[in-house]
Amino acid sequence: MIVDEARSSLETNHAQLEKILLEELNRLQPDQSRVSQIKKQKLVIKDKLLKICK
Repeated sequence: MIVDEARSSLETNHAQLEKILLEELNRLQPDQSRVSQIKKQKLVIKDKLLKICK
């Protein structure tokens, strides 16, 4: 059950970051530094999800 909760939390965080990323990319002049930071955070979460699912 703890694994399911952790996975759910990570998936929620990943989805929130995706929303933030899309909002940033839709701005007239997206902050590329922020875009890069968000993408890195998403990758960290994705790596954690892969480790949990093994």
